[in-house]
Amino acid sequence: MQIILLIFRALADPTRIRIMLLLFKMELAVGELAQILEQSQPRISRHIKILDEAGLAERRKEGSWVFLRPGQAAELDILRRLFRSDNIISSQQAIDDEAKLALVRKTRAEMAERYFEAHAKEWDAIRSLHIPEDEVEQAMLALLKDVNLGHLLDIGTGTGRMIELFGPKSEKVTALDKSSEMLRLARAKILGNENNKTDQAALARKTELTLGDFNQLPISDNEVDSVILHQVLHYASYPEAVLAEVSRVLRTSGTVIIVDFAAHDREELRTAHAHARLGFSDDSMERWFAASQIDMVQCRTLDGGELTVKIWVGRKSSLSHIHPDSSLTPFPDISKKRASL
Repeated sequence: MQIILLIFRALADPTRIRIMLLLFKMELAVGELAQILEQSQPRISRHIKILDEAGLAERRKEGSWVFLRPGQAAELDILRRLFRSDNIISSQQAIDDEAKLALVRKTRAEMAERYFEAHAKEWDAIRSLHIPEDEVEQAMLALLKDVNLGHLLDIGTGTGRMIELFGPKSEKVTALDKSSEMLRLARAKILGNENNKTDQAALARKTELTLGDFNQLPISDNEVDSVILHQVLHYASYPEAVLAEVSRVLRTSGTVIIVDFAAHDREELRTAHAHARLGFSDDSMERWFAASQIDMVQCRTLDGGELTVKIWVGRKSSLSHIHPDSSLTPFPDISKKRASL
């Protein structure tokens, strides 16, 4: 009974109803809500506190920004259906707020475009050294086509491309990045895109963007079913520590896929692009997998450029591993079995 009273009290204000209508459309920063509603941030924060206490909205801090999204109250499903009624969505206030929300989307998209323009030369310089990215993505899709991704963790999500690619196959997506600016770009793409509205809305609802470091993942033990590190591990000074963290959060029999470069000697990537490691050998990756209680189950080589791209797929084991030594037969490179992929 108490929760029902809290919900009704929380909704007994037109501003809070407007906030909920907006949050059902997309996750918004407090400042963006203030802009749309034309109210001060302190006033908006007071409304948010009431919605939070009723379980209708929840806050998430990302750097210096605070974002709002629908909360955990079971009654939200009823509220969503109610808010889809013609009487509500056709009201002048709802139409005006939707127009202002479109401006927020436009601002995010323009921000992303400016960022890409400023950094395009850096990314293009690296991409020109290996095979086209769409070939890499097709190889990843082939390797994971029969994998139940469940709760997917995308480490170093960057602009959110892996969310677009694998999110539809997942039950839930946690996308993590150390850069709040990158997370805003991913948000602009995933949570603020008006194209393919039905599919995009479904993907946005199950995606959580999280600020965090791959050396200390802000995730509980055994919480995720699959992990992707796409062109991320070469930024790690201690890759073995990152894989230990991956193993910690991964459930038994969960899958990890790592896409990165084979060992190379392009020293300029270290100096100009902050790569901590100049690629990885299969032996090193196998050793780190074993130390992290992960079985190496697939390996693929994608050459054709100055840099060779490698894809390693592992599965968390319930058994403790012994470090492999030189007497053991190396795992097979399934790049020789292209016909089966």
